[in-house]
Amino acid sequence: MKTVGTFSFESTTEAREAYESIGPAAQTVVREVARAMAFDREEYGERVTGDVVETARDALFASLLEVSVGSREAFEEWRESYDGEVTVAGHERVDNVVWHVGPAGQAVAATFQNEDDAAIATLRRQAFGRLYRDLV
Repeated sequence: MKTVGTFSFESTTEAREAYESIGPAAQTVVREVARAMAFDREEYGERVTGDVVETARDALFASLLEVSVGSREAFEEWRESYDGEVTVAGHERVDNVVWHVGPAGQAVAATFQNEDDAAIATLRRQAFGRLYRDLV
């Protein structure tokens, strides 16, 4: 089993604080991407909206979530000791699982056979949508 990522939270307050803290980074990323795309001041003003920066913040936050990656057996062992609700996506006969433990006794997991990088990215998006979008 391995763990990748940075963000794991004990409370919803911690999650909100982390989300707020990456706002300036998201704005910088959007500004630099717009510069690389040669937006002039007028085009930047028209196209880079609050929604664009918020989307960047959401994606950045999700990409930093801590995710565990392991075999089905490792996941089941962890799950037996976890005292919370786990939402699992995927097929039960697949060999590997990725999972993220969110605040407030909730976790999400997804099964995969190969391509752990793709599974991690997918799970992070699911975790954001299921566990964090309404919190932040």
